[in-house]
Amino acid sequence: MKSLFKAAAAAVLALGLSTSAFAQYPSGPVQFIVPWPPGDFEDLLTRMIAKDMSEATGVDAAVVNKPGGGDGPFPGALEVLNAPADGSTIGSFVIGVPIVGPLIDIGIEEDSFEPVGIFLTYPFILAAKGDVPYNNLAELAAHAQDNDVVLGHFGAGLAPTKATFAAAKKLGFEFADDSAFDNIDCNTLSSGDADVVNTTLALVEPCLGDITVLANIGDDRIAKLPNVATLAEQVPGITIGLWNGLFVKKGTPQAVKDKIAEIAKATVLGDEAQAIAASSGAGIYWKDAAESEAQIAADRANFMAINKMLAE
Repeated sequence: MKSLFKAAAAAVLALGLSTSAFAQYPSGPVQFIVPWPPGDFEDLLTRMIAKDMSEATGVDAAVVNKPGGGDGPFPGALEVLNAPADGSTIGSFVIGVPIVGPLIDIGIEEDSFEPVGIFLTYPFILAAKGDVPYNNLAELAAHAQDNDVVLGHFGAGLAPTKATFAAAKKLGFEFADDSAFDNIDCNTLSSGDADVVNTTLALVEPCLGDITVLANIGDDRIAKLPNVATLAEQVPGITIGLWNGLFVKKGTPQAVKDKIAEIAKATVLGDEAQAIAASSGAGIYWKDAAESEAQIAADRANFMAINKMLAE
């Protein structure tokens, strides 16, 4: 009996020490994995969160960019999946990681990651060079009947690309070819690498006056581009949100997730981040874990509807 009491006491003591250790998180360096090159909204905001974490805790926190080329965000996501579930490696992930990842047989399951919070909605656009003879999706469809049009995207299986393919199908045309890029900016269009691209507003901001924005792939029109209709307005039935959030590996202690959320929420709702939102058209906010789970569930249903549309 004494041995049982001793074992129980040891277990309680160990649990207390473990809880105390995680309550002091972070106790060592933290990496935020951004699976894209530097420069876009998710990179900028994640760097702000990492900086605030370092200042608040006195522990080094840094952003590591892990672009995956034609494989999109998934090599970076797998790095988070293969790390310990202790908050030392945090993923800054687009919608594609939890929605598309489980569908492509690379080891990511629907419950591989747990959302800490979603903090960004991209001003995501479909754009072409400024001298093209079309200004919206209907005019692009008419042009594509007799002309080859090449699409540039971040990955064929990702949500904005699938939405673009579905829109083309409903409008009665196909792209002559398509290519995946790590980075899609002004040079992608000016060099002729693609005729039409889907990308974020931040990456083409320097040449915004010299390109034609055909659609906004998002729920609402972009404040900076009030005359550009959304994809859903131009092609009813295609709805998808394009967001970014912080994720940790399944099994990460709640105390760790709470600390990450506390710091990240303060960052994205702070004056600096909100000034970026006001000037750029990006949605910068904080959705907690429960709200993020609901968002993921809704977008998973929307994505499956788009896949069904493409398969018909």
